[in-house]
Amino acid sequence: QVQLVESGGGLVQAGGSLILSCAASGRTFSKYAMGWFRQAPWKEREFVAAISGSGGSTYYADSVKGRFTISRDNAKNKVYLQMNSLEPEDTAVYYCARGRYIVTTSTRNEYDYWGQGTQVTVSS
Repeated sequence: QVQLVESGGGLVQAGGSLILSCAASGRTFSKYAMGWFRQAPWKEREFVAAISGSGGSTYYADSVKGRFTISRDNAKNKVYLQMNSLEPEDTAVYYCARGRYIVTTSTRNEYDYWGQGTQVTVSS
Protein backbone atom coordinates (compact mmCIF):
# COMPACT_ATOMS: atom_id res chain seq x y z
CA GLN A 1 0.00 0.00 0.00
CA VAL A 2 1.36 3.41 -0.99
CA GLN A 3 0.64 6.47 1.10
CA LEU A 4 0.90 10.01 -0.22
CA VAL A 5 0.86 13.00 2.10
CA GLU A 6 0.67 16.54 0.75
CA SER A 7 1.77 19.67 2.60
CA GLY A 8 2.44 23.32 1.92
CA GLY A 9 -1.00 24.63 1.09
CA GLY A 10 -2.35 27.85 2.53
CA LEU A 11 -3.68 31.32 1.87
CA VAL A 12 -1.74 33.62 -0.44
CA GLN A 13 -2.44 36.86 -2.24
CA ALA A 14 -2.72 36.99 -6.01
CA GLY A 15 0.72 37.20 -7.56
CA GLY A 16 2.27 35.27 -4.70
CA SER A 17 3.96 31.87 -4.57
CA LEU A 18 3.61 28.57 -2.75
CA ILE A 19 5.49 25.29 -2.79
CA LEU A 20 3.53 22.09 -2.34
CA SER A 21 5.25 18.91 -1.24
CA CYS A 22 4.15 15.31 -1.41
CA ALA A 23 5.85 12.57 0.56
CA ALA A 24 5.40 9.01 -0.67
CA SER A 25 5.89 5.74 1.14
CA GLY A 26 7.34 2.69 -0.57
CA ARG A 27 10.65 1.59 -2.01
CA THR A 28 10.02 1.90 -5.74
CA PHE A 29 9.21 5.61 -5.96
CA SER A 30 11.42 6.25 -8.98
CA LYS A 31 9.62 3.62 -11.06
CA TYR A 32 6.43 5.66 -11.27
CA ALA A 33 5.38 8.97 -12.69
CA MET A 34 3.87 11.41 -10.23
CA GLY A 35 1.23 14.02 -10.83
CA TRP A 36 -0.60 16.92 -9.29
CA PHE A 37 -4.31 17.47 -9.78
CA ARG A 38 -6.67 20.05 -8.32
CA GLN A 39 -10.35 20.36 -7.61
CA ALA A 40 -12.15 23.64 -7.12
CA PRO A 41 -15.61 23.82 -5.52
CA TRP A 42 -18.34 22.57 -7.86
CA LYS A 43 -15.79 21.51 -10.48
CA GLU A 44 -14.27 18.26 -11.72
CA ARG A 45 -10.82 17.29 -10.57
CA GLU A 46 -8.38 18.47 -13.22
CA PHE A 47 -4.83 17.69 -14.21
CA VAL A 48 -2.15 20.23 -13.26
CA ALA A 49 1.29 18.72 -13.85
CA ALA A 50 3.12 15.40 -14.13
CA ILE A 51 6.70 14.22 -13.97
CA SER A 52 8.23 10.95 -15.17
CA GLY A 53 9.84 8.47 -12.83
CA SER A 54 13.35 9.69 -13.60
CA GLY A 55 12.30 13.32 -13.46
CA GLY A 56 13.53 13.87 -17.00
CA SER A 57 10.14 14.57 -18.50
CA THR A 58 7.44 16.95 -17.34
CA TYR A 59 4.00 17.86 -18.62
CA TYR A 60 1.71 20.75 -17.69
CA ALA A 61 -1.83 21.86 -18.16
CA ASP A 62 -2.03 24.93 -20.38
CA SER A 63 -3.55 26.92 -17.53
CA VAL A 64 -0.41 26.63 -15.40
CA LYS A 65 2.34 26.40 -18.00
CA GLY A 66 5.04 28.96 -17.33
CA ARG A 67 3.83 29.58 -13.77
CA PHE A 68 4.08 26.16 -12.09
CA THR A 69 7.05 23.80 -11.94
CA ILE A 70 6.92 20.16 -10.92
CA SER A 71 10.02 18.41 -9.62
CA ARG A 72 10.94 15.32 -7.65
CA ASP A 73 13.66 14.04 -5.35
CA ASN A 74 13.78 10.26 -5.69
CA ALA A 75 16.28 9.94 -2.84
CA LYS A 76 13.70 11.48 -0.50
CA ASN A 77 10.57 9.98 -2.10
CA LYS A 78 9.14 13.45 -2.61
CA VAL A 79 7.52 15.41 -5.39
CA TYR A 80 7.06 19.17 -5.39
CA LEU A 81 4.93 21.77 -7.10
CA GLN A 82 6.36 25.27 -7.19
CA MET A 83 3.52 27.67 -7.90
CA ASN A 84 4.31 31.25 -8.93
CA SER A 85 2.16 34.16 -10.09
CA LEU A 86 -0.84 32.62 -8.39
CA GLU A 87 -4.29 33.72 -9.48
CA PRO A 88 -7.65 33.46 -7.69
CA GLU A 89 -8.60 30.85 -10.32
CA ASP A 90 -5.88 28.59 -8.87
CA THR A 91 -7.88 28.24 -5.66
CA ALA A 92 -8.57 24.54 -5.13
CA VAL A 93 -7.68 21.46 -3.19
CA TYR A 94 -4.46 20.10 -4.67
CA TYR A 95 -3.88 16.36 -4.81
CA CYS A 96 -0.72 14.38 -5.33
CA ALA A 97 -1.07 11.11 -7.22
CA ARG A 98 1.12 8.19 -8.28
CA GLY A 99 0.96 7.07 -11.86
CA ARG A 100 0.52 3.46 -12.88
CA TYR A 101 3.52 3.73 -15.17
CA ILE A 102 6.86 5.48 -15.38
CA VAL A 103 5.87 7.93 -18.14
CA THR A 104 3.94 11.14 -17.66
CA THR A 105 0.21 11.27 -18.27
CA SER A 106 -2.62 13.73 -17.74
CA THR A 107 -5.28 11.03 -17.62
CA ARG A 108 -6.83 10.74 -14.19
CA ASN A 109 -7.55 7.01 -14.35
CA GLU A 110 -3.89 6.30 -15.05
CA TYR A 111 -3.11 7.24 -11.46
CA ASP A 112 -3.71 4.61 -8.83
CA TYR A 113 -2.83 6.21 -5.49
CA TRP A 114 -3.95 9.60 -4.23
CA GLY A 115 -3.20 11.80 -1.27
CA GLN A 116 -5.80 13.49 0.89
CA GLY A 117 -5.21 16.89 -0.63
CA THR A 118 -4.05 20.29 0.58
CA GLN A 119 -6.07 23.50 0.28
CA VAL A 120 -4.67 26.41 -1.71
CA THR A 121 -6.58 29.67 -1.51
CA VAL A 122 -5.55 32.70 -3.57
CA SER A 123 -7.12 36.00 -2.58
CA SER A 124 -7.59 38.85 -5.03
